[in-house]
Amino acid sequence: MRKMSFKNVVHTWVKTCSRSKPKSQPFSSLFDSADTLKRQQQKQQESESESESKPAFSLETYMILKIKSINEALDAAISLKDKEPRELHDAMSYSLLPGGKRVCPLFCIASCELVGGSESMAMPAACAVEMIHDVALIQDDLPCMDNANLRRGRPATHKAFGEAVAILACDGLLALAFEHIALYTPTTVPPARIVRGIGELARCIGAQGAVAGQLFDISSQRESNVTLEYLEYVHLHKTAAILEGTAVLGAMLGGGSDEEVEKIRSFARYVGWGFQVVDDILDVTKSSQELGKPTGKDLVDGKVTYPRLMGVEKSREFAEKLNKLALDQLSGFDTKKTVPLVALANYIARRQK
Repeated sequence: MRKMSFKNVVHTWVKTCSRSKPKSQPFSSLFDSADTLKRQQQKQQESESESESKPAFSLETYMILKIKSINEALDAAISLKDKEPRELHDAMSYSLLPGGKRVCPLFCIASCELVGGSESMAMPAACAVEMIHDVALIQDDLPCMDNANLRRGRPATHKAFGEAVAILACDGLLALAFEHIALYTPTTVPPARIVRGIGELARCIGAQGAVAGQLFDISSQRESNVTLEYLEYVHLHKTAAILEGTAVLGAMLGGGSDEEVEKIRSFARYVGWGFQVVDDILDVTKSSQELGKPTGKDLVDGKVTYPRLMGVEKSREFAEKLNKLALDQLSGFDTKKTVPLVALANYIARRQK
C-alpha cells in the first residue's frame, strides 16, 4: 500500500470538507465559523460571570424595601389625624398602621410587576387591599365572630375602642379602600383596567367570596360532621378569595393578558388556601407570645381545622402540596420576574409565625 505524504493527506481532507459544503461557500468560512463560535462562547462566559457576580435574591431585603414603601403610602393614604370624628379616624389608623406581614399589598405589587407593570401603578391598590384585609381582621376579632382580644401583639380594635367604633372603622376603611383605588391610581393606567380590577376585587371579598367564607366558618362550630370538602369551601371563599382578588387586581392594573390573569388567579388561590392551612397548624403548635394573637381558640371553640381532621403532620404535607400546585401555575412567565412571588409563596408555606 502506497504511503500518502502529509501534503496528500491535507489535500484529501480539504477535498472531503469541500464536498460536504455547498460549492458557493469557500473553505475559509470554516475558520470564520470557528471564530464566530469562539466569540459566542466568550460572550456566554462573560454573561455567566456577570450573573455570578450579581447577589442572589433576598426575600428579607425585598420585603423590607417594599414594606417600607407600602407603610409610607398607607400613612399618607390615611392621614386623618386632625379630622373629625377623631375617635373614628384613630380607630382606623390604630388597626391599619402598626405593621403586620403586608402579604396582600406585596402580592398586589409583585403580580403587577410580573406582567410588565410597575410598583407605582399598583401602590394605591396595594394600600386598598391592606385596608380591606384589615377590615377582615377587625371583624374576625369581634365577640360575635371569633371573640379574640389580641391582634398583632396588642389589644384588638374592639377592645381598644369598643365594638361600635370598631364596626364603624370597618365601614370607613372599606369605603376608603375603593376611593383610594379610583382616585389615586396613576393616569397612565387605562380606566378600563381600573374598573375591571375594582369589580374583580369586590366580587372576591363579597357575598360570593370572603363574606360567604366567613359565614361558613362560624357555622362550622355548630356542625358535628364537618368534612374536608366543607373546610376547603371555607378557606377558598375566605383567605384564598382575599388573596385572589389582591393578585388579580395587580395583574389587571399591570396590563396582564386574560391567560396571565387566570394563571395568577390560580396561583393566588392555592397560596391563600395554604396560608390558612399553615395558620391552623400554628394555632396548635405556637404560643400567643410567638404569634402576637390568641392561640388554641379554634380547639376551645370547637371550630374545625385541618390539624383536627388530618393531624399536624398530614396538614404540613398538605400545605407543601398546595405550595407546589401554586408554583406550577407560574410556568410560562419570565422566570426572573416570578422570583418575588415564588419566594413569597415559599415563605407563606413554611412560616413560623
